[in-house]
Amino acid sequence: MSDAIIASIVLWGFVFIYSVMATMDFGAGFWSMVYINRTKTGATNIANRYLSPTWEVTNTFIVALVVAVYSMFPGAAYTLGTILLIPGSIILLLLALRSAFLVFSHIAEEYKKILTYISGIAGILLPALLISVLPITHGNYVIFTENSQTLDLVKLFTSPNEYAFIGFAISSTLFLSSLLLSDYSKVSGELEAYRIYRKDAMITGPISLVMAFLIMLTLKQEANWIYEKMMNDLPLLILSVICFIIAGVALYIPNFSKNRSMGIPRIAVVAVTLQYLLASFVYGRAHLPYMVYPHVTIESGFTDPNSFHAIFATYIAGFAILFPGFIYFWKMFMHDNRYLQKKQQ
Repeated sequence: MSDAIIASIVLWGFVFIYSVMATMDFGAGFWSMVYINRTKTGATNIANRYLSPTWEVTNTFIVALVVAVYSMFPGAAYTLGTILLIPGSIILLLLALRSAFLVFSHIAEEYKKILTYISGIAGILLPALLISVLPITHGNYVIFTENSQTLDLVKLFTSPNEYAFIGFAISSTLFLSSLLLSDYSKVSGELEAYRIYRKDAMITGPISLVMAFLIMLTLKQEANWIYEKMMNDLPLLILSVICFIIAGVALYIPNFSKNRSMGIPRIAVVAVTLQYLLASFVYGRAHLPYMVYPHVTIESGFTDPNSFHAIFATYIAGFAILFPGFIYFWKMFMHDNRYLQKKQQ
């Protein structure tokens, strides 16, 4: 396995981790906004308890992702930075806006609702913009000249494939977040909130699956090179759909625990995470060797091998230090009864 392939695996790992964590984070902010007036259900309280400790952790991965691109693929960084200048600037603005308003919504009580609405709307727009990076890298919307690269925004936002990706991002954000919040609600003993988020997951889950099929259909028309390569891993795609079915069954099966509520959301969360992992692996593998089709590859954008070895060793050391901390954080977050049963003041 070449150094460039190892670097691309590391980069795609960051993309996957951030994608899953961020969609859950953004979706929780949206549900907090949706249920802000339904105080008796505790749904907003659950969403806020999830958001409070996790949004800071989530943001560390987007920093790691950007650093990984510029340190391991400096040759591709110029092209990516150029074509993503406008969408990237909007993404950074929305991230800053959402983060600031999310903090202020817990401080300025008299403006809590309006601040929650703004952060919730920004949170649902962010995944739509973030996922737009993927169709841009397919190359159909980038104009390559001898000395420059230009993104054709008109062509991008008149593409069915772009809107299929956007629909998938929004539906997946709502699905993953409602699924995790249903599990979190059940662990917290908030059964009314659990029933609400379980119902939301059962609605948004099939929608996200339909949008995934629409992505494949539009890919066949607009980026057939990646569609054909994904079809080579059709068994893995079928396995990802089976994981989705397992998650759906897990939300319906009887649970004979003391609260007698139907469904085992923890199994559903694990199954859906595996589903997205398999699908993202198939997509990432099909995307190789291109970072931006057809002119920028992982080899042409790769850093000096000696520099990569030093960077890779640094990443290993860093994660050896940070990973136990993430595990400890998650255990406290999901098992600390004092925090899980904390009530909204």
